[in-house]
Amino acid sequence: MNSDILAGLDFFEREKGIKRDVLLEAINTAVLTAARKAVGPAKDLRVEIDSKSGEIKAFAKLTVVEKVENKHDEISFKTAKMFKSDIQLGEEIEVPVTPKDFGRIAAQTAKQAMMQRIRLAEKEMIYDEFKDRAGEIVSGTVRRFDRSDVIVDLGKFEALMPNRERVQTEDYNVGDRVRAYVVAVENGARGPEIIVSRSHPNFVRRLFEMEVSEINDGTVEIKGIAREAGYRTKIAVFSANEKVDPVGACVGMRGSRVKNIVRELNNEKVDIIRWSADMKELVIEALKPAKIKSVTLDEAKKAVLIRVDEDQLSLAIGKRGQNARLTSRLTGWEINIEQDKSAEKIFEGKKEHAALAFAEALKVTPEVAAKLVSVGMTNVEVIATGSEAQDIADVLQIDLAEATAIHAAAVQEYEKSVSPAK
Repeated sequence: MNSDILAGLDFFEREKGIKRDVLLEAINTAVLTAARKAVGPAKDLRVEIDSKSGEIKAFAKLTVVEKVENKHDEISFKTAKMFKSDIQLGEEIEVPVTPKDFGRIAAQTAKQAMMQRIRLAEKEMIYDEFKDRAGEIVSGTVRRFDRSDVIVDLGKFEALMPNRERVQTEDYNVGDRVRAYVVAVENGARGPEIIVSRSHPNFVRRLFEMEVSEINDGTVEIKGIAREAGYRTKIAVFSANEKVDPVGACVGMRGSRVKNIVRELNNEKVDIIRWSADMKELVIEALKPAKIKSVTLDEAKKAVLIRVDEDQLSLAIGKRGQNARLTSRLTGWEINIEQDKSAEKIFEGKKEHAALAFAEALKVTPEVAAKLVSVGMTNVEVIATGSEAQDIADVLQIDLAEATAIHAAAVQEYEKSVSPAK
């Protein structure tokens, strides 16, 4: 073993915290394998490494015989006496069997073994350090890309942000500083791997816990989070302390707290909702700013039917259904939103009533009365004072004589209504 390897042992022990004995053991195993290839199938072959000088020697146990027939297991009596003067035939003796030029081979093997053991030790250190840090937020620098996955440098270690954990609206460049949520530390076939995410809902949860002291100390509780990373997040908060406004605590003075979180999320929209055990109230809060006309719960199917006015329909559903979808995830109930047509039904009822009143007053069929109502002739006063017989003829497509009779009937009914009671 050369001085470079000895210097390497000192360096890695000092800088990486990997014990010298651990590295020597790995080197010894690798060099022994190399010795077996060089020496052959010698009996009880072992390798001895001087940790100070770096010298490597190979030893094997051989049986003392008169005539050697198997050089890997036997040694001649004459040669054995050179190592031990009182040796006897049939005894076993350990003798050096270091091949010629083995030092160069051993040094190369030792380097490879040391580097492999260092990589393994680093992976073990990763696992030991991060195995209990799942669920935390870490900071790092984008180092490189593996296809669409991002490799993040955390200092001593690297983390992997798979494509599924990226925010698709975000662009990452080598050298960018990023913060991410540790999803898991997996000890797989390739060793420990730190998986981080910026799209996970709990990334937002941890940001709120770090930014809002009331959440950190338990005064305010996060009851639920629904997120479509890069676009919108809904977070429901609650406080058992009546004196604490959970939404206000999360928003902060002049919105300072939530602004910091939104900035970290690259301007992702964040809706902070007051949580309620009453599902109706919770749904109404979650769908704001849309104004809800009515909420109908189906407990058996865990479904909610929301009715809104026509001008509120798109607001309640949201762009590409996002508002309704996030509300469904947040509450755990199926959300169905439809236009409230009760006002239309009332209007239609009034029209029908007016048409029947016309039919009776003007002595015409309900169909004829309905036509008159549909063009704004909704009562006898309008017909009597604001219309002519020709107007009626044009609307109903009848001759002028019939239209004159209808107009006269309307005038008669109107005069009755305005005549003073006798």
